Amino acid sequence: MLTPKPFYFLRHGETDWNRRRIIQGQTDTDLNATGLAQAAAVKPAVECLPIATICCSPLLRARRTTEIINTQQNTPVVYLPDLMEVHLGIYQGHASNGEWREPWAKGGPMPEGETFADYTARVIRGFNAALTHPDPVLIVAHGGNFWALEHYGLIAPGARVTNCALFELEPPNEKSAAESKFWSVTTLSCPEGQPLVIGEGAA
Repeated sequence: MLTPKPFYFLRHGETDWNRRRIIQGQTDTDLNATGLAQAAAVKPAVECLPIATICCSPLLRARRTTEIINTQQNTPVVYLPDLMEVHLGIYQGHASNGEWREPWAKGGPMPEGETFADYTARVIRGFNAALTHPDPVLIVAHGGNFWALEHYGLIAPGARVTNCALFELEPPNEKSAAESKFWSVTTLSCPEGQPLVIGEGAA
């Protein structure tokens, strides 16, 4: 299902739509001042990691985050469309806590957008494509990517995926597999203050 190779994951910095709790989906919003500061703040933590390739969503908020964290090291960057956030059709630009969310997550249609099943399958495909590149790989993408990992039972539900949170993900080894089927998710860096988390703001 997911290539059993460790990797790092970084969610993009904050945007105005995150702050206003508006669904972005594939609307190409840029980082706000807070998001720019978050990316600069997480940069030293990223620079301490032995990253060989950065695989990035082509949406602007992820690209801008990558540009900031990669100014010194010039790590090769690969843009993968399958890592983009979900296309939420007619609901992009609307409140993130709308009544559409639960029916969609249970398999309902998304007018002019992606179904939950299509989205999660695409993201897993994107992760696997990223993991074909020289490793260790850092994936810079969206909070919604964790929905896919949770949907397929790869990580335990409830991860706090804040803007510019940096994680290390490791597959279960033979010893831990007897105790848990989940990949381990270790938070390496998280913005100070009270950052928005997935479900509270648009991804």
